[in-house]
Amino acid sequence: MIPLANLVAFVLVAIPIILVPGPSVLFVIGRSLSLGRIGGLLSVVGNAIGGLVVVVAVAFGVGILIAQSLVVFTIVKIAGAGYLIYLGIQAIRHRRQHADAATATPPTRSKLRILTQGFLVGVSNPKTIVFFIAVLPQFVDYGAGGIPAQMLLLGTLFIVIALLTDSVWALVAGVARDWFARSPRRIEALGATGGVVMIGLGVGSLFVGNRH
Repeated sequence: MIPLANLVAFVLVAIPIILVPGPSVLFVIGRSLSLGRIGGLLSVVGNAIGGLVVVVAVAFGVGILIAQSLVVFTIVKIAGAGYLIYLGIQAIRHRRQHADAATATPPTRSKLRILTQGFLVGVSNPKTIVFFIAVLPQFVDYGAGGIPAQMLLLGTLFIVIALLTDSVWALVAGVARDWFARSPRRIEALGATGGVVMIGLGVGSLFVGNRH
C-alpha cells in the first residue's frame, strides 16, 4: 500500500506536468480544431487508454527495457512521431472535407477510427514512457512490497488526472472551432492549423533523447 504522503507528493508533481501544454495536450487541441469537440474528446479517451497500456508495460518492466535499449526506444520514438506527422498531413489534405462535414454527425466507424488514432498516439508517446519510468519509481514504497501494483496505482492516477484536464482542453478548443466554423474558410484554416500542430509535435518528439 502506498503511503498517503507519497500519493499527495505524486499528485503535486503530476498536476503541473499535466497542465503544461505538452504532446498529449497539443494532440488533443489539434484534433479538436480539426474534428470538433466530439473528435477531441474521443482522442482524449483513446489517448488515455493508450497511456494505461504504457502504465502496465512500465509496471511490469517492459517500459524499463524500452528506456534502456537505444534501438527499441528509437523505434518507438520514430513510430510515434511518424504517426503524428501522418495524421497532421491527413488533416491538411482533407481540410475541405472537414469543413463540409463540420455540422454533420460522424458515422460510428469514424468515431472508432478517431478513438483508435488517439490510442495509437498515447501508446507510442516516448515522452510518456520516459516520464513513467523516471517518475513512478520515486514514489513507490519498496518496503511495502507489491511494486507493480503500486506503480499501476500511481500511473492510473496520473492518467485519470490527465483525462480530466485534457477533456477541458478539448472542450475549449472545440468551442473555438465552433465559432470559426461559421465560415467555411475559417474551418478549413483550423483543419490546416490542427494538422500543422500535429506535424510540429511529431517532428519535435523526434528530439526526445534517451538519458540511459
